[in-house]
Formats: sequence, structure tokens, C-alpha cells
Amino acid sequence: MALTEMLSLRKNVAITDAEFKQLRDFIYSKSGIWVDDKRKYLFENRFASRLSALGLRTFGDYIKLLTLDPKRDQELRHVFELVTTNETSFFRDTKQLDGVKANILVPLLAAQRKQNQLELRIWCAGCSSGEEPYTLSIMLHEILGAELSRWRILITAIDLSPAMVAKCKEGVYLDYAFKTTPEAIKAKYFTKTPAGHRILPSVARLVRFEAMNLNDAAALKRIPKSHLVFCRNVIIYFDDAMKINVINAFYDNILPGGHLVLGHSESMHRISRVFQPKVLSGSMAYQKA
Repeated sequence: MALTEMLSLRKNVAITDAEFKQLRDFIYSKSGIWVDDKRKYLFENRFASRLSALGLRTFGDYIKLLTLDPKRDQELRHVFELVTTNETSFFRDTKQLDGVKANILVPLLAAQRKQNQLELRIWCAGCSSGEEPYTLSIMLHEILGAELSRWRILITAIDLSPAMVAKCKEGVYLDYAFKTTPEAIKAKYFTKTPAGHRILPSVARLVRFEAMNLNDAAALKRIPKSHLVFCRNVIIYFDDAMKINVINAFYDNILPGGHLVLGHSESMHRISRVFQPKVLSGSMAYQKA
């Protein structure tokens, strides 16, 4: 296909109401992500270049590829990348993280130390490009210092997109990822390379990344039981039914007395009452009784 023809295809491709509903329902069935009717433009904007790359003229052709083509599972990876938003940074929402540190992490570590159980397991659900789980690892390094080597710590970080998981494992970040990061932390836990700032191996060692779908109940059961679950700015993409499923999965995973942390703009109001709300400085967490 000629370049001019490809550019024309990218510019003029449109999605009908029927195609939008088909594609939206397909994505929901695979990921639990719900796209409202008012965001129909999102599909046209984000998928236009993908249709162009595949040489497809209509969204109907794309839907056929996703449902009938033998290589449809490979294309599903691109779909997940196109429907998710990966806006994040290190030490994002500092006030909330300070509250988690003071009201959850420090008391939890003290309790574990008192019981001579020097272990901690955290689950980051929807880790995007890895800034959040690496931030938690850095926080634990700061809290425990030289004592860290005595602890068995595992941060399990999952994301829907295999491409994002690959980026997480690479552990290299550009300046934009540090817009909310103290310079002293950046200098202490990263090394500068021609490609960007690379996370130190000691920080990366605490984190295990895996591509996983929050809509896959069987896969979620493989996550080790956790003292703390982070799922910030993720459930806003789900409808109420999916939110309930995910919250229940978190509840089943969290150890008694453990906590769930959502994004500062997210709430379990009208969704679930299985957790006890806990006010932190500047935010909210949810504790399993």
C-alpha cells in the first residue's frame, strides 16, 4: 500500500455505532475495561494507526481479525496497549504515599519484627511502566536501611500489557518519570545511562513483574497472599460488575489485617463493604478485618 494511501486511511477511518459496540463488548469480555458511548472518539483516535499498519480499511475488518483470525491472540496485545492509559511517575501522589508509609508500612514492619516474621508481600495491580512498584521498593529501602538484607520482601507487579511489563523489566526511565521525585532519591537509586536513568539492581530485586489480566480470576489466585495491595487509578476503567469482581479478588488475596490502597479519586462507595475504611493523612485506605 502506498504511503499516501496509508495516510489517507489513517485520517479518514471511522467507526460505526454497530462496530463501536462490537469492539467495546469484545474488549470488555477480554479485559473488563468498559468504554462509555461518549468515548467513541477514543477508538477512532487510538485505533486508526493500528488499522493503517495492518492495511485494514474498516473497523469491521479489524473486528473480524480479532475474532476469527488464527493470530488473533497476538493482536490482542496491541488492543490492550491501545485501551489502557499509562500516565504515571515515581512517587506519584506524594501525600498519599506519606500516609501509607506512616500509617501502614511502618506499623506493619514493626508488627512483623515483633513477631520475628521478617517478611512482607505487596501486590501492585495495574503497574503500568513500573514506577509504582519501584517507588514502593525505594520506600522500603529508606525505611529499613541496612536491616533490609534480613527481610524476605516480594512486590508482585502485574499489568495487562506485555509491552508495559517488558518496559518495567528494562527499568530505564526518562526525565518525565521523575517529575514528582526528590532529586536526592533519583541520585541515590538510579544510574544515568545514554538511554535514560536505570533503576539499581538492589531496588529491582524486590519486584517481580508479570503480564496478567485482572479479568482472569484463575490467574489472580496465583498471586501470593499479600499484606498490602496497591491498585491506584485502575478501577476507574471498570464498570460496577467488574469492580466488584476485582475488589473481591483483592479481599481473597489480602491477609487478615492487611490493606488495600486505591487512587485518591477512587472509592468503594456503592461497590463493596467487605473492607473497613481507614483514613490516612490526605487519603483513604481499606483494611481487611
